[in-house]
Amino acid sequence: MNSPMDQNNAPTTETKRAPRSQRLRFGIAAAVVAAAAVGGTVTAFAVNNTDGQSATTTSSAAGAKATGAGAEGPLSTKKGDIVDSDGKKVVLTGVNWFGFETGTYAPHGLWTRNWESMLDQMAKQGFNTMRLPYANEMFKSSAKPNGIDWHKNPDLKGLTPQQIMDKIVKGATDRGIRVILDQHRPDQYGQSELWYSQSLTEKQWLDDWVKLAKRYKNNDRVIGADLHNEPRGQATWGDGNPKTDWQLAATKAGDAIHKVNKNWLIFVEGTDRHKNEQFWWGGDLQGVKKHPVKLKEPNKVVYSAHDYGPGVYNQNWFMAKDFPKNMPAIWEKHWAYIKKQNIAPLLLGEFGGKKTAGKSSEAVWQNALMDYLKKHQISYTYWTWNPDSGDTGGVLKNDWKTIDKNKMKMLAKYQTPLLEAKKGK
Repeated sequence: MNSPMDQNNAPTTETKRAPRSQRLRFGIAAAVVAAAAVGGTVTAFAVNNTDGQSATTTSSAAGAKATGAGAEGPLSTKKGDIVDSDGKKVVLTGVNWFGFETGTYAPHGLWTRNWESMLDQMAKQGFNTMRLPYANEMFKSSAKPNGIDWHKNPDLKGLTPQQIMDKIVKGATDRGIRVILDQHRPDQYGQSELWYSQSLTEKQWLDDWVKLAKRYKNNDRVIGADLHNEPRGQATWGDGNPKTDWQLAATKAGDAIHKVNKNWLIFVEGTDRHKNEQFWWGGDLQGVKKHPVKLKEPNKVVYSAHDYGPGVYNQNWFMAKDFPKNMPAIWEKHWAYIKKQNIAPLLLGEFGGKKTAGKSSEAVWQNALMDYLKKHQISYTYWTWNPDSGDTGGVLKNDWKTIDKNKMKMLAKYQTPLLEAKKGK
């Protein structure tokens, strides 16, 4: 998701991809230069975006051991469930925090907040998982973190984007929050239809995943790889064409990751269509019926879909006379059947919108979807923590501190516990 949103002292950022048959984009991705006056100094930074992504803090509430959080150790799958090292069911109820995939090469909001206070607040709200988007460009030596208030985040000064990611990952997992890494874009300028692009070769895509799998191998709370965000356009499923077959590429990447780290779950998103039928970017998983992803390492595949409401694009089904009663059939056709039929576990990796209270179709849709996820115990990571997602907004309001109470009221209806926080957190 990505659309520009004006923010005081902040770069503008993500808006969700509008779906529709050709999937038009809301908002114009622009390069924005923002100057943040911080503690008597001025930091200049630029953020380039072409696609939409899609409180005063207190100490973390993750300190007490919570029943149902799952045991320590690697996760795996059993039919339609994610299970812990003891074979007990684990449900991920999390949130996205974006920024590494943009020109800041760091999570957004650090121009006004300390990164640890941000994670404290995330844990306090009860999110047990964080999906962390990145762009492969951040691993290049030319990528320099910016858009950060160094007075509020002095321990980040002088670090590379990768080193900042290390800090965020350790900080999250220390607080009992599991982490999913998400290859969101090849570079800061926009998402790519395929897992490779003009600026990213397939080999580099694979090599970067292998390096990350090695890097976080000893942290069992880093649970896996969301291999590529929102395959679409040229992307196919199961046709055997090595240049476009996403099912084939996901299999290759999953096997490469497992050569160096057998513990990771492999999250495989859908495409934007099945045959001639269009759906949301990354949202259609009908191809799994005939062509599932089969890895050499068993019980490690989790399918992931993205699904959005009328605030992103007013699909025909939102205007149906029987809305929202018509929605479960649509969800089950495109992605939820995988969980309901015990084919594999499912993560709804992105969904969200600005309105969660009232009678608008957006609010009705979000609440109906949350009720559906809860009823069927489907894992999710909400889009998004950030307020600067142009067509969805975030859990945080525009001041980057205040919680949107209506959103948290909806999300709190279906949250499972965090892992136990590590000492000192």
